[in-house]
Amino acid sequence: MIGGLMMVVFWGLIIALIVLAVKWLTNDRSGASRGKPDAVDTLRERFASGEIDEEEFERRKKVLKR
Repeated sequence: MIGGLMMVVFWGLIIALIVLAVKWLTNDRSGASRGKPDAVDTLRERFASGEIDEEEFERRKKVLKR
């Protein structure tokens, strides 16, 4: 009976470690991009602040959407 319980605990720990490792690895990759605005968002901010005009905004947006 103790052996069966230990086997369940062992496999539970292995599965938990695998899940935590996958979460940790995916958070490193996608977490960095989630916090950063994409290029079109940055372009919108530059247009809104007056750094670029509408023509430049549309030209660059068109290039980014390819």
